[in-house]
Amino acid sequence: MHDAMYDRDDPLLARVRALARALPDIDEKVSHGRPAFFTVKVFAYYGGSLKVDGEWVQHPQSVVVQAAPEDRDALRQSPGAYVPGYLGASGWTGLDLTGTTDWDEVAEILEDSYRCTAPRRLVTLLPQA
Repeated sequence: MHDAMYDRDDPLLARVRALARALPDIDEKVSHGRPAFFTVKVFAYYGGSLKVDGEWVQHPQSVVVQAAPEDRDALRQSPGAYVPGYLGASGWTGLDLTGTTDWDEVAEILEDSYRCTAPRRLVTLLPQA
């Protein structure tokens, strides 16, 4: 079991949680010390890390998502984007969140990740992209 790697009262986590909960049939769990949002598979984590020069660098106020292969490179070019340790090799991308974050964009990114991971029966409940 991992220690919690997030602040339960983090207002940015509250924003991510609200956006994630707007998607059909999702649940939340703590995975490896971080909040994870999922249907059958995880579509977003709150917080991530990457290794730089042999040291782990934490990105505690970030969202880690899966992007469609054709969108991955563009997402990774976004300001504040990083390739998280372990998950990055499987296509996941982290995006740092700040007080100036475009929350409409975060909602779109979460929905895109949901579309990549959720069962088809749930994806059909979303508006057409």
